[in-house]
Amino acid sequence: MATPSAPAATDPLALAHTPPLRLRGRTFDHTHLAVMAIVNRTPDSFWGGNRHAELDSALQALREAVAAGADIVDVGGVRAGAQGPVVDAAEELRRVMPFLEAARTEFPDLVLSLDTWRSEVAREASSVGLDLVNDTWAGHDPDLVHVAAEIGAGIVVSHTGGLPPRTDPVAVTYADEQGGDDLAVVRDVLRVLAEGAAAAVTAGVAPERVLIDPTLDFGKTTRHSLTVLAHTGDLAVLGYPILQALSRKDFVGETLDLPADDRLEGTLGATAIAAWLGATVFRAHDVRATRRVVDMVATIRGDRPPALSVRGEP
Repeated sequence: MATPSAPAATDPLALAHTPPLRLRGRTFDHTHLAVMAIVNRTPDSFWGGNRHAELDSALQALREAVAAGADIVDVGGVRAGAQGPVVDAAEELRRVMPFLEAARTEFPDLVLSLDTWRSEVAREASSVGLDLVNDTWAGHDPDLVHVAAEIGAGIVVSHTGGLPPRTDPVAVTYADEQGGDDLAVVRDVLRVLAEGAAAAVTAGVAPERVLIDPTLDFGKTTRHSLTVLAHTGDLAVLGYPILQALSRKDFVGETLDLPADDRLEGTLGATAIAAWLGATVFRAHDVRATRRVVDMVATIRGDRPPALSVRGEP
């Protein structure tokens, strides 16, 4: 019997790289993936582990996130979903402003992000030195991107399938899906994010402060979200850093038939895939676990050296 020959060496996989994100003098790219910690100043966030209606609780969560390796802290004052009471702009400001003011005082170099769709809220929050406006509702308020430009902040450009704020997706479809075209949602995401990023730059936001987010679960069924996640690398063609907000979301819960309390492992699996495919920023409830996963993936990709090498180098 002939001895099998060794297989020929193969070329490495072509892995997506996007331009860096630059905020408050810091640079985030494939060599330093960013973890965006979530602090919800709401009594009714979908996950009970991140409800910080009391300021002391929110500030303790902030300190723990920074200690666990958060690069960015994203605060929100309104629950994303349809459940819960209406929250007007005045109440939203009452919730987020004391937190932002205290966070800036305690951590002057920390990148601070505000999760809001309202331009008046972002403008008021600019007094604390806001670094990023996380517009998770895809320009519902057309003035919001102009406020971001005026205050020198970055902007998150999102995709919600055209749904208005606090609308849960039910029986959402995209063109040609009924004909078996599973990638219709990916094409819509690419189109909307391209248009939104171009609009942000035209409004005066510096390109290195534009962050694109395919916004899983928003305007998407679980099947849509899984398809878009698997095509994270395709977003790199748009030429902007990619945010993936995956943490404990419903697409994870429906995939594994698990409640929000039990979605950590599924979230981390999705996070590893998104990191491998080229995402740069990861919005997360579980900061320490997310930090370790994205650093490990970046090292396997060859983008980050190991923190230690006590076993020696070849």
